[in-house]
Amino acid sequence: MLAMTENESVFKAGFVAVIGRPNVGKSALINAFLGQKIAAVSPRPQTTRKRQMGILTLQDDQQRGQVIFVDTPGVHAPRHKLGELMNQEAEQTLEEADLILCVVDASQPPDSEDQLLFERINRLKRSRPVILALNKIDLIEPAALEAKQAPFCQAIPQAQPIQVSALRGDHLDILLEAILSHLPEGAPFFPEEQLTDLYERELAADLIREAALKLLRDEVPHGIAIRVDQFTEREEHGAYIEATLFVEKESHKPIVIGKGGQMLKQIGSAARKEIEAMSSRKVFLQLNVKVRQNWRDDDKVLRAFGY
Repeated sequence: MLAMTENESVFKAGFVAVIGRPNVGKSALINAFLGQKIAAVSPRPQTTRKRQMGILTLQDDQQRGQVIFVDTPGVHAPRHKLGELMNQEAEQTLEEADLILCVVDASQPPDSEDQLLFERINRLKRSRPVILALNKIDLIEPAALEAKQAPFCQAIPQAQPIQVSALRGDHLDILLEAILSHLPEGAPFFPEEQLTDLYERELAADLIREAALKLLRDEVPHGIAIRVDQFTEREEHGAYIEATLFVEKESHKPIVIGKGGQMLKQIGSAARKEIEAMSSRKVFLQLNVKVRQNWRDDDKVLRAFGY
């Protein structure tokens, strides 16, 4: 009985690099663990462009600890300087983390970008635990699960495989228990109530871009950057946010605005609802559209946009 009491008093805290190719469900998995949305999610790849922490603090009798999920941009073959910076962010996170949570889409066989990620994990300078989260099992027939899992396990033989569904919540408790088992003992890094390291204006920018990703045509979304120009509290009237959507080509501007401004209104409406849900207050959102040609290959503009 005494041993159980001592075990329950142990507090674990550490950083978990959530890594994977684009669109495998990394952000959705973190949102599921936290029980609320702190990371932008869309069906399009490369929704995540910067590192973001999702902070889960557990203080019950069975689990005590602080898991700091570090959501990273999807590892991919870059086509521009922004893509190179995104890959650098992911690689740096890999080197610094206490544990690597490699998320894959188990419903699809490994592709070239998966292989690129596996190679980077296998050549890390410092060895650390790896958990392989085989996500999207809700899309797989149970009888086919083992066969789908096999090539991923062969690629990272040192990883502990766990089948999960971020969408349905399947086996997230098992995954969390495995994560905690690998974290070092220590005091929490953040206050118990803190859920992320980003400020509200940064989260608002991500949610605006998420809305654009979901609503716009294939050739436009990844050329969009969001700059929040004004974020003002208006007491009982909530928050006033003014933001600019930057596109890379003149031909993209009318697509984003839409006929009679309808597309921009749809983006604004969808983003406003998400920001209000995130901040638990009313929001007035004003959006503008400007052209900044080829900004993804412009070092000066990338720095100005915080990349």
